[in-house]
Amino acid sequence: MLLDRSLPRIDALSDYEGRIGDTPGTNFLIVGSDSRLGLTPEQEAELATGGDTGPDRTDTILLVHKPRGGDAILVSVPRDSYVPIPGYGYEKINAAYAFGGAPLLVRTLEESTGVHIDHYVEIGFAGFAGITDAVGGVDMCLENPMSDPLAGIDLPAGCQKLSGREALGFVRSRATPLADLDRMNNQRQFMSALSEKMASPATLLNPFRSIPLARAMAGAVVIDERDTLIDAIRLGLALRGETVTTTVPVGGFGDIAGIGNVLYWDVTDAPRFWSAISRGEPLPPELITTG
Repeated sequence: MLLDRSLPRIDALSDYEGRIGDTPGTNFLIVGSDSRLGLTPEQEAELATGGDTGPDRTDTILLVHKPRGGDAILVSVPRDSYVPIPGYGYEKINAAYAFGGAPLLVRTLEESTGVHIDHYVEIGFAGFAGITDAVGGVDMCLENPMSDPLAGIDLPAGCQKLSGREALGFVRSRATPLADLDRMNNQRQFMSALSEKMASPATLLNPFRSIPLARAMAGAVVIDERDTLIDAIRLGLALRGETVTTTVPVGGFGDIAGIGNVLYWDVTDAPRFWSAISRGEPLPPELITTG
């Protein structure tokens, strides 16, 4: 299939010594990279990406857990999470990508959570807007208006179809009362809607949608070398219907010399949270947080 052949692949899920074995259910890691690779200065201005920010880091980290039975779980992993990165000591989790790319990010997350990652999907700024436009936009309902000149958006409250440019601003904006917490919630909502639309028959069986989508994804979306289009479809199907959306339990914030502001996982609840996912069990209701 054209779309499957167009997808670039990397060895994101390579084995390493001591790697945790397979855990129950299926786990997808979705990474939004802040890479501007492939964007012209004019496109950077149009999409309000903010220009070059140095080494690529992960702007968004989402874990989708599909248990063998029951609803899928969509987890936001804050990019400022202070965790041990193999070979580098404690750092923000998004630094793992800057230090060692996708393989080190996957290893860092697996060793910090005890959850085995089965599939990897990465989307950069250069392709996010194009993918959204290729599927005809994505419908979202906003409880409150959102205006953020830095992200290039001025969206009214209510249900509306977001274009690629608007979608990029929507998932990047921190111009809301809860800043990063609202931002992670917006990312979960949008990625769920986008994944479902990409995997829908209306997209895959319609050449006027599937061909532009294939072109937009080529060079913009990276998957593990073992993954196929079927796995992408499974991701979309996993996010259909009821989905538990949450953030890893947060214990607090701090400032670390040379690193900056970091986020600590709760020392009691985070291990319980990840343990439930690694065992394929429902999350305890008191551990589900959305903002």
